[in-house]
Amino acid sequence: MTATAPPSRHNRTVERGGLERWRPYIAAASLVLALCFIMLLHRALPDGSAALLLDRGGLTYPFSIQNGMWLVFFIGLGELAVRAGAARTETSLLSHGYLPEDPRTVLQVDDLPPIYRRARAESRFAHCFLPRLIERCILQFQTSRSIDQSALLLNTSIDMFLHEVDLRYSMLRYITWLIPSLGFIGTVMGIGYALAYAGDSSRIEDPNLLSELTGRLAVAFNTTLLALILAAIILFLQSITQSREERALNRAGQYCLDNFINRLYVAREERNDRSDRGT
Repeated sequence: MTATAPPSRHNRTVERGGLERWRPYIAAASLVLALCFIMLLHRALPDGSAALLLDRGGLTYPFSIQNGMWLVFFIGLGELAVRAGAARTETSLLSHGYLPEDPRTVLQVDDLPPIYRRARAESRFAHCFLPRLIERCILQFQTSRSIDQSALLLNTSIDMFLHEVDLRYSMLRYITWLIPSLGFIGTVMGIGYALAYAGDSSRIEDPNLLSELTGRLAVAFNTTLLALILAAIILFLQSITQSREERALNRAGQYCLDNFINRLYVAREERNDRSDRGT
């Protein structure tokens, strides 16, 4: 007995699901939160701290490099929220009981269609790793009647999904590159403004020229300092979130190995029949 695919109206798209479909809205909400946070800092911080974090009083304020970095930083936090939600969903599926967990259970071909239908039943989890692993392994076993090929497909699918997880963090990797780049751009612009100020011939005799120049250079390096701090925070949170998502995938693979691959049984008649066909 083989499981047939549900009608086309039940076909599911696995590329985007769960929080993935809400990414544009989460990004928009992150921008709004960033603007609120900037306004809060503007009102609450003294001049020294505001100059460091916001470049308040600068030539381009409120359209400063620091404010731009805060916007990018909050977009990165929104991306991390999406990825953290995906990892939490992947982990929760391990308790849904897709596969029999009784160590005395043996699975034969006729036992697989109900498991297959249940794995496909919840469309909101279609993008998750565990249902996709179960579906692939069942289809492979029903086609080949080979436990070895099903185990090989499981390992291959896990490797592919690990690459898929890595691709999901491409935007975050870009953000961790963009924030320091904005900081360096702000520093270069600040140095340029400071040198232009010092090069003004009308200020050559100004006794305060040196102190003013060093003050402007100090402000110029604030953007790099803030950028490195924000990038370090994003990178730290990204490493934690990605490790959780990869750990959820590894646990899903172990779950399929323990409760599916290791429980499969091919009757002797079927093995003999396959051997006869192979010869």
